[in-house]
Amino acid sequence: MTKPKVKCDYCQGAARLVNGSAIYPHRPDLMDKKFWQCAPCKAYVGCHPDSMIPLGRLANAELRREKQKVHALFDPLWKSRHMKRSDAYAYLAKKLGMAQQNCHVGMFDVETCRTAVAVLNARYGAKT
Repeated sequence: MTKPKVKCDYCQGAARLVNGSAIYPHRPDLMDKKFWQCAPCKAYVGCHPDSMIPLGRLANAELRREKQKVHALFDPLWKSRHMKRSDAYAYLAKKLGMAQQNCHVGMFDVETCRTAVAVLNARYGAKT
């Protein structure tokens, strides 16, 4: 498998492929996982299992926090079996005004995460 070229969205530099000990030295369960990292920007993203393919874009601390907020609201839609995961993404894509194939939390920027949180809070009747 050819190693993909992954760029940091923050500095445009090349990201480095590292193992979990570089990102989570306190988590033995993640030591063998692969991550793309831009150390100067403190940005990283995990890889799909058994591959070097990133799960999304590199994320700094702010973006990681915003993605966690989206996942906290989004994941229960499909994990509770209320709807299929693909249907949950179709719903979110429609509400965000984007094509379903472009709608994945791993690819969201901070603004899109915040909009997604507002959309999902509205679905649940909560305040943003």
